[in-house]
Amino acid sequence: MSEQTVKTIAAAREATTLLPAVDVIEDASGITLFADMPGVPRDKFDLQVGNDTLTLEGEVSLDMPTQMKATHAEVTLARYRRVFTLSKELDTGKVSAELNHGVLKVRIPKAEHVQPRKVSITVH
Repeated sequence: MSEQTVKTIAAAREATTLLPAVDVIEDASGITLFADMPGVPRDKFDLQVGNDTLTLEGEVSLDMPTQMKATHAEVTLARYRRVFTLSKELDTGKVSAELNHGVLKVRIPKAEHVQPRKVSITVH
């Protein structure tokens, strides 16, 4: 598959998905992302880390009674997707994630060599 084909497929995927609202908070020990992805159950989430990127994907799963049909829908796409480029300072081997009421919380700590450390001072 050519590089142009891969880019075309990626662009088509981005065009057919919703971008979830995301808050990113950085502190001395790492970053925390909060992604609003309502309607996505835990088993429909896909969180991938690799090649200095973090990819969040989720498929909305809202049950509609069989006798009912929506007469108006403001959101018709059933998939969220967001991709972030990660700093080399982050330790992607220690990513943790939790889901709570439609909000995905992702924690990525900084690598030990970039975290502040206390240096003891000796007196002579």
